[in-house]
Amino acid sequence: MKGYVSVKDIAGKWGVSARWVICYIRQGRIPGVERFGKCWAVPEDAAKPERLRTGPKKASAGSEGSAFFHAHKLG
Repeated sequence: MKGYVSVKDIAGKWGVSARWVICYIRQGRIPGVERFGKCWAVPEDAAKPERLRTGPKKASAGSEGSAFFHAHKLG
């Protein structure tokens, strides 16, 4: 289809996995997307959506920055 590319092609162009592209599509974050049967067609000039997460990563339960670590620290 002229003017459209596959999910795999746009994933390669953006440097993300095809799964992320599908997530962006399902969230409605890529305008102009069409579905034909089981396949998605993405406009070839579509811009990669910005990340929604803007804050710092959360500390894991075993990291020194977590409350669990400080509460159970031996010492």
